[in-house]
Amino acid sequence: MSRSSNSLTNMTSHERRAALSLSSIFALRMLGLFMIYPVFSVYAKGLQGVTPTTIGLALGIYGLSQAIFQIPFGMLSDRLGRKRIIATGLLIFAVGSVIAAVSHTIDGVILGRAIQGAGAIGSAILATAADLTREEHRTKAMAMLGMTIGFSFAVSLVLGPVVNAWIGVSGIFWLTAFLALAGIGVLFFVVPQPAHSHRHRDTEPVPALFKRVLSDGQLLRLDFGILALHAILTASFVALPLALHDAAGLDVRHQWYLYLPTLVVSVFLMVPFIIIAEKRRKMKPVFVGAVAALAVAQLVLMQWHASLVGVTVALVIFFTAFTLMEASLPSLISKVAPPDAKGTAMGIYSSSQFMGMFVGGVGAGRVMQMYGLAGVFAFAAAIAGVWFVIALTMKAPSYLSTYLLNVGALGAAEARQLAVRLTDVEGVAEAVVVAEDGVAYLKVDAKKLDEAALLAFSASDLDTDAAESPVAAPENGTP
Repeated sequence: MSRSSNSLTNMTSHERRAALSLSSIFALRMLGLFMIYPVFSVYAKGLQGVTPTTIGLALGIYGLSQAIFQIPFGMLSDRLGRKRIIATGLLIFAVGSVIAAVSHTIDGVILGRAIQGAGAIGSAILATAADLTREEHRTKAMAMLGMTIGFSFAVSLVLGPVVNAWIGVSGIFWLTAFLALAGIGVLFFVVPQPAHSHRHRDTEPVPALFKRVLSDGQLLRLDFGILALHAILTASFVALPLALHDAAGLDVRHQWYLYLPTLVVSVFLMVPFIIIAEKRRKMKPVFVGAVAALAVAQLVLMQWHASLVGVTVALVIFFTAFTLMEASLPSLISKVAPPDAKGTAMGIYSSSQFMGMFVGGVGAGRVMQMYGLAGVFAFAAAIAGVWFVIALTMKAPSYLSTYLLNVGALGAAEARQLAVRLTDVEGVAEAVVVAEDGVAYLKVDAKKLDEAALLAFSASDLDTDAAESPVAAPENGTP
C-alpha cells in the first residue's frame, strides 16, 4: 500500500491525540454530572424548602439550560474560537457546581444546576474534533467521544454512592467543579490547536437546514425517542434512590452494590441484541422491543419498588434496554438524516435529549408530590407507552452509514458532476458534494462499498503532512 493510501486508512497520531484528549474532557465533565443521580433525592430531603416537586426540578433543570444553550454555543465557537468557548463553558459549569456545593436550600441547588447546564460545550467539542480530524476518520473520532459518554454514565452510577459516603453530595459538587477545571487544563495543554476552524455539516447545525430536518417525520420520531429515553431515566432516578432507601431499606451508601452487577449483566445482555439489529438487519423489531422493555421495567418498579428482588429484576431489564437505545438512536439518526444534514439532525437530537432530562425531572417531582413513588414509575411507564406507539409507526431503516470524503476545492458545476460519478462507485447509495466545503457527504452500504475506488477521489493525501504535525496556526478568534 502506498504512503498516501495508508494515510487515508489510519488515523494519524495527531488525530488520535485529539480524539482521546477531547474524550477525556467529556469524561471529566460527565462523571461529576451523573454522580449525583443515584444519591441526590435522598440528600435533598435535608435541604431547606424542599418538596418532591423541587427535587425533580433540581435534577432536571440542568437539561433545560443545556437544551437552550447547546446549539448557540456551538455556533459561537465558529466565530470566537473553539477553545475559548469550551473553556468558558467549563468555567460556567464549575461556577454552577460551586453554587450547588455551598447551598443549604433547594433553591440554591436549583440555581447551581441551571448554571451548570448553561456551560453547554458538547457541540463545541464535536466541532473541535471535526477541525482536528480528516473527513475519512471523523466517524472514528465521534465514536470515541460517544463511547466515553456511555462509559462515564455507567461508572458514575457506581461511583456516586461510594464518593457520597466519603465526602457527601456537597463534596460531589466540589469534585465536579475541580474536574471541570481539570478539563480546562487538558484543553490547553493536551488538545492540539486547530490550524483553522470552520463549520462542519456532519457535526454542527446549519441554520439553513433546520426547516428541512424539522419537517422529516422519521427524524422527529427519533428526536421524541431520545427525549422520552432521558425523561424516563431522570424520572427513575428522582424516585429510585428514595425507593431503595425508604421502602427497600438499602442505605444510599450501599446502593452501588445493586447498580454495579445490574449494569454489568445488562451490558452482556445488550450485545446480542446489537448484533441482531445491525448484522442481521433487524433494527426495527429490536428497537420496538427495547421500548416495550423500558415500559415493563417501569411497571415492575411501580408494583415492586419496595422489594430488592423486584428492583433488581427491573434494573436488569431497564439498563439492558437503556444501553441498547443509547447505542441505537445515534446510529439511526446517521442512517435517516440526509448526508449533508447530519450535524443539524444531531444538534436537534442532542437538544431533545436534554429537554427530556428536564421533562422527566419536573414531571416526576410533581407526580411524586401528588401520587408518591409508585406514581413516578407509572409516569415513566406512560412515557414509554407513548413512545412504543410512535416507534411502531417508524419505517425500517436503510442500513446505510454516513461517509465523508475530502474532495478539495471545486466549482459548483464540478461538484454536481462529481456527485454523479461518486454514485457510480459500488456501495454508494447517495452523494451530495458541497463545493464551498470541499467535501462529499455520502450514504454508503458498508458491506458492498468499494472503498479503494472511493478513495481515488480523495484530496486528503495532500494534507497528510499537515495532519501529522502537532503545530498549527493560531485558532480563529484567538489572539
